[in-house]
Formats: sequence, structure tokens, C-alpha cells
Amino acid sequence: MPNTPFIDPQPPGSEFRFEKRRSNAILSLVTGEIVRGCFFTAAGTTRHEGAERIADLLNSEAGFFPFEVGPEQPGRTVLYNRRHVITVQLLDDEARQDPGYEVAPRRFVSMLLSNNQRMEGSIRVYRPEGHDRVSDWTRQPEVFRYVETPDVTFIVNAAQIVSLTEVHGS
Repeated sequence: MPNTPFIDPQPPGSEFRFEKRRSNAILSLVTGEIVRGCFFTAAGTTRHEGAERIADLLNSEAGFFPFEVGPEQPGRTVLYNRRHVITVQLLDDEARQDPGYEVAPRRFVSMLLSNNQRMEGSIRVYRPEGHDRVSDWTRQPEVFRYVETPDVTFIVNAAQIVSLTEVHGS
């Protein structure tokens, strides 16, 4: 009997395919619309150890991102323009997964957003000592940044911040 090569019944996966996971969140848009649903984030990333975070996805490029709206419309994906997102309310502790989180100086701020909403919370300034003021935070290259309120963590689009003031923390 001649030798025949073994043929795997499962075709190999594409080198361009990435395992994705759903990350629940709530979007606040410049139109005033509030949208519940989930982002599709990668199981791994080259930027840091562990899974891709929503902030990584939002800061990775400009333009549109897919967002599965739900639960009222499960399975429906909408492409949203990053420029028109004011905030993303996180439903997990994503900000705490940053390696420098515990040592980054914490500043308490009050910010006025473009939708006339005032948000008060804390920010972490990931800068060298002496360059860790609120004004240094405003010059960070990332457009989407974490703001922690007493109840929930948000990712705020810095382009939608009208004014920012440091306040005494609690």
C-alpha cells in the first residue's frame, strides 16, 4: 500500500485571524445617544501583557470601530466614529490592569465635557516625577484616557473635554 500524506480535516487558521472577546461598555455620543453593548477586543496584544483593553482599541487608530449594540438588538453591530464618542463607561476594572497603576500619581479633577456634563473623579498621570501634574496629563498622546469616579470608571475622549480643573481629593 503506497504512503499517502495525512490530510488534516480542519483547515489551518488564517494568520490574519485573531481570537476576539466581548467587552461590555456603555457609549455616550455627541448626539446625546447612550448606547449599551460590547466592543470586540483581542485576546492578546503586542502593546503589553494580557488581553487588549478597550482603551487600547480606541487609541490604536482613528476612524470607526465596531460595537455590538444590545441587549435590545443582539447580534447587531454598528460602526461608530471615535471622534464622536464622549465617554465610554466601563463595566470592569480595566484601568487597574495597567502595570504602573499603583505607582502613578493620582490627581482629582473636575472636567466639563462637550455635552455640558460635569465629571468629577481621579486620573493617573503616567509621567516621570516632576512631570506628573494635571497639565502633563493633558499633553499625553493618547486621545482616550481613564477617569475614575467613586462608582465607575470611564474612558474619556480628551478632544471632548472643554475644561479641566484640579480639585482637592477625597
